[in-house]
Amino acid sequence: MSDNAANTLPKLHNAAWPGVVGKGPDSEPPIDLDTMLDLTAAAEVDGIKFDGTDLFLFDPHVSIDSSDDDLKQLAEKVQCRNLVIGSVVAPVWPPTGGGSAMGSAEERGQFLEQVLKGCTIARKLRELGVRPYGVVRLDSAAGVSDWVGDPEGNQAKIAETFKQAADIAADHGERLAAEGEICWGGMHSWKRMVQLLEMVDRPDTLGFQADMSHTLLYLMGYNAPEDRLLPEDFDWSDEATFDAAYKTLTDALRPWTIDFHVAQNDGTVHGTGSHDKTGRHCLPKDPNGKLDIVKRAGYWLKDESGNPTKKFEHICWDGCMFSNEIMMSPQTWNDILEAMINVRKAHGWS
Repeated sequence: MSDNAANTLPKLHNAAWPGVVGKGPDSEPPIDLDTMLDLTAAAEVDGIKFDGTDLFLFDPHVSIDSSDDDLKQLAEKVQCRNLVIGSVVAPVWPPTGGGSAMGSAEERGQFLEQVLKGCTIARKLRELGVRPYGVVRLDSAAGVSDWVGDPEGNQAKIAETFKQAADIAADHGERLAAEGEICWGGMHSWKRMVQLLEMVDRPDTLGFQADMSHTLLYLMGYNAPEDRLLPEDFDWSDEATFDAAYKTLTDALRPWTIDFHVAQNDGTVHGTGSHDKTGRHCLPKDPNGKLDIVKRAGYWLKDESGNPTKKFEHICWDGCMFSNEIMMSPQTWNDILEAMINVRKAHGWS
């Protein structure tokens, strides 16, 4: 067996979108892309640095309507910091120019238009040599409160929209990853997420994007109490019960997982904007964090026999909703990088 400390895969990425998500007029100012890239490139632990970044294709970071010259400048901006680009997020939501995947024909058309633009950018970045791997991320862009009005009918609409999105991705040589999060209709419980993936049935083109913070809330049944895997009065010190629930969750979704976020969550939910309820990411060393990050990452990265699934070439840290003060501290990114390195030591490969 090789020395785990020498594992070189999966590559380690930081996400740039925490500089944008949750920021704005009613919050703190966004942190520009250059600053997020500088913070990522500067992080270092025992001589190991981040390999790349994952991006949100929306202003003020990367316009979904970027020209070829814009993309060339973006590629140079990333490459001059010795980084690459991995996965990109298509802005499929109504406030960002998209529309609900279960909405009217016009809304679904707007959703697909944003997928098309996202896949086009992703392909061009690949052709520029700055994006050696990664997927295009999306979700249903629909709220749970609207979805529950007609669960089966709305689920069928989302599946049909996702099938059309998969056709677009295939035409561009891309893959799509649907992010499981409790605020998105049809994707708000682990059972409904599996159902949707099976209804689309395009495993080569559309898979699951597992975020350790968001999937933790699947266990707790927020927005889908009928599908909870932990009891309401769960004692977080009950490791055996948590193990069993986490195994059920990951056994169901790991076969579909093609994109992975290392993250921490304290088990609480909040509402923000169009999000019905969602989880707030925590720092890796947060004393209230409910996840043993390294241990639980293994449930996603390794199969039942303990072998790496090798279904993706990089993993990404997701830390949305951190304050600007926290994000501007170099120590924040060193702690995050350290957590990522420990995950790769335990569950990676070469």
